[in-house]
Amino acid sequence: MSQGTYIGIDVAKSSLEVAIHNQAQQFNFLNDEKGIRQAVDHIKKLSPKLVVLEATGGFESVPAAALSLAGLPVVVVNPRQVRDFARATGRLAKTDTIDAGVLAHFAAAIKPELRPFQDEAIQALKDLVARRQQLIEMLTAEKNRLSTAHNRIVRENLQAHIKWLQKELNGTDTGLRGLIEASPAWREKDNLLQTVPGVGNTTSATLLANLPELGNLNRRQIAALVGVAPYNRDSGLFRGRRAVWGGRARVRAALYMAVMAGIRWNPVIRAFYEHLCSAGKAKKVALTACIRKLLTILNAMMKNKTIWRWQPV
Repeated sequence: MSQGTYIGIDVAKSSLEVAIHNQAQQFNFLNDEKGIRQAVDHIKKLSPKLVVLEATGGFESVPAAALSLAGLPVVVVNPRQVRDFARATGRLAKTDTIDAGVLAHFAAAIKPELRPFQDEAIQALKDLVARRQQLIEMLTAEKNRLSTAHNRIVRENLQAHIKWLQKELNGTDTGLRGLIEASPAWREKDNLLQTVPGVGNTTSATLLANLPELGNLNRRQIAALVGVAPYNRDSGLFRGRRAVWGGRARVRAALYMAVMAGIRWNPVIRAFYEHLCSAGKAKKVALTACIRKLLTILNAMMKNKTIWRWQPV
């Protein structure tokens, strides 16, 4: 095989479908320890220039880690990008075989940038942050159910479950803090981030886990990565419109909560929000702009390793 070989792997819960760009033959392996080892050995013999998988709710983590540890150039990409690419190239059908071929074509045509693969500590932090969000969603749902429940047995069951979920949430928070405190690098970044009014434990942990590029990109790149960079939408009757899309939803959600707190407690964010609203901007537009501004501030702080400083005019 030449050094120009591009490979796509469609990852399912129980299988790995491996496709090579511009070749009809594909290979299938089980998504278990033995199957992953066989897939890695097979792919190594092909000396690929790039191996692309798409994020599939966590099923891709172990195969991607195994490929990276084997020294192979592997990238995990956003599924939305791949589906948009498939539509643009006329591949509307969706099967494991087709998806693997689309991923291989995507790898050859787009050549997504290689990023350092996450180590176990970062993956553990991401898992804890994700679990915390799941617990909060379950707590909210159970509390809503409790507010409308009238049967005594149902109410007691809901109250017991809420108590258990709260205990689990407290334990997850403790685990998050312990993981961050155990790493000098994370501890330094966490302390720096939390000097910003509105940025607390949850926002800081989410940024550490899901935005490791913070401080390493310029303001436009980091805004695009998170999904708060406005893009032109000048088509037909839509003129002068700008829209944001894609990016990392968990990071945006955490920054949204930080901005909501910042409108009350952060003088820079509050002044910027009030200025936009007084200029006639819709609240949703103003909030998105505030998220982008807060992200830009945090990115600059991390790049320069400086704490939050603000002096009233």
